[in-house]
Amino acid sequence: MAKRDYYEVLGVNRDASDEDVKKAYRKLAMKWHPDRNPDNPKAEEHFKEAKEAYEILSDGQKRTAYDQFGHAGVDPSAAAGAGFGAGGAGFGGFADAFGDIFSDIFGGGRGRSSVYRGADLRYNLEISLEDAARGTETRVRIPAMEECATCHGSGAKPGTSPTTCPTCQGQGQVRIQQGFFSIQQTCPRCHGSRKIVTSPCQACGGAGRVKQHKTLSVKIPAGVDEGDRIRLSGEGEAGVNGGPAGDLYVVIHLKPHPVFTRDHNDLHCEMPISFTTAALGGDIEIPTLDGYAKIKVPAGTQTAQMFRLRGKGIKGVRSASHGDLICHVAVETPVNLTTRQKELLQELEAINQKDSGRHNPRAKSWMEKVKEFFAQ
Repeated sequence: MAKRDYYEVLGVNRDASDEDVKKAYRKLAMKWHPDRNPDNPKAEEHFKEAKEAYEILSDGQKRTAYDQFGHAGVDPSAAAGAGFGAGGAGFGGFADAFGDIFSDIFGGGRGRSSVYRGADLRYNLEISLEDAARGTETRVRIPAMEECATCHGSGAKPGTSPTTCPTCQGQGQVRIQQGFFSIQQTCPRCHGSRKIVTSPCQACGGAGRVKQHKTLSVKIPAGVDEGDRIRLSGEGEAGVNGGPAGDLYVVIHLKPHPVFTRDHNDLHCEMPISFTTAALGGDIEIPTLDGYAKIKVPAGTQTAQMFRLRGKGIKGVRSASHGDLICHVAVETPVNLTTRQKELLQELEAINQKDSGRHNPRAKSWMEKVKEFFAQ
C-alpha cells in the first residue's frame, strides 16, 4: 500500500511552521497512543504513521528532500540511521515532542500548579424517622486537616519563608534524558511545590496543615431519605499551598423505627387485630406520625388486607405532596385459652362445618383445587 502524504497524515499545510507540525503530531500521538487505545488494534498503526511523518517533517534537511522528491527523497533506512547515529541528527525535535507526550499520558505535565484543592470529607449521620419527616438541626464533630495557625499554611517557622527549590529552579518539574527520550516528571525534592522549607514550623512539622476537630451545625431539611447527602461547601480539608478547601458531605441514615417502615414517601405498619374484630368488624385506632387515626375494619377481614390512609405518609424533599400510610392487617390467633374459650371455639367450628362453603369460602375453594390436582 502506498504511503500517505506526510502533510496529510499530520493534517497541516505544506507551509506549516515547525511549531505547527509539532502541535499536530502531539495531538495525534495523544489520540492514537496504544496505551490509550487498548481495544483498538488500528491505533498503533495510526500512531506509527504519525510518528514517521513527524520524524521527517521536524528535520529541516529531510523535510526539504521530501518536499522536492517525495517519499523517494527520504529513504527509511537512511532516516533511521540518521536518527539513531552519532549525535542523533534529526531526532532532537522528535525527542522533545515525544517526551512531552509521554509526560502528558503518564503524568507530570509541564507547568502544572502546585496549588491543590483540599479533599472532600464524608460524615455518616443517623437520625430518627420523625426527624427525617419534619426536619431538624443538629451538630456534628468531625476530624479534618486545617491550615496551621502558626505558619498560616506556609510550613515555615515564623519569621522565615520557604525558598525556591534549587533542584527544579522553582519549576516544580525536572527533565530527565533517557537515550533520545526527554521525560519530564515531578521534582523529587520539592514534590512539585516549587519551594522547600529549610526551617520547618514546629506546630505542623512543615506540612502547613494540622489535624483538628471542628463542630459544625447541620440543617436537615424535612423529607430527607436514606442515603441523601447534604453538602457543606468549604467544610472539607484545607487546600494545599493556598488551594481552596474541599466540601463536607453529610450522608443521611435512618434509624430503625419500632412501628413504621419507610418506602420513599409512603409509610407501612402492621396492625394486629383480634379474631373477633376480624370476623365481626369494628373501628380500630392506628398510629401515625401526627397521632392516632381511626379506620373502620369491615366484617370478614383477612390477614394481609391493606388499608390506606391518604396523605399520612411523608412529604419528600423534592415532592409536592405527602405520601400515604399503609396499614397491613394481621389477624391474631388467640393463645392461652381457658377451658370455656376452647368449648366456645369448638362449638363455633361445629356450626361452621355444617355450611363450610358459606363460612370458610377460601378454605373450601382451596380444598377443591387440591382434589382437582390429585385427580389428574
